[in-house]
Amino acid sequence: MKARSAIVYSVLRLLAFLVPFGILMLFPVMQTYYWLAAIFAALIGLSLSLLFLRKPLEDATSGFAARRAPERPEVSDEDAEDAAADAVAADASAAADTASAASEPNDPDAGR
Repeated sequence: MKARSAIVYSVLRLLAFLVPFGILMLFPVMQTYYWLAAIFAALIGLSLSLLFLRKPLEDATSGFAARRAPERPEVSDEDAEDAAADAVAADASAAADTASAASEPNDPDAGR
């Protein structure tokens, strides 16, 4: 139900803007300067959301983070060390095979 928390937070943020904007539009001066009412309502809405909407914001962002993060299997330290040791051993054996192939002399009769 993580999408629900994001919707709740969005609706509360809209209300934090629209309610002060509606109240400010009741004043005759703000009806003339509606852009000023919008600026004041945005500042009031921002302040209200910072003060009172901290919990819904945490719920929404934790839902987004959980959805975005891939599920990783738990890897123990021993498994990681074994994998690293196997990789080093495989690299060493590949290097030894390459070195031994390079050190073999060319057979002059092989081309005939």
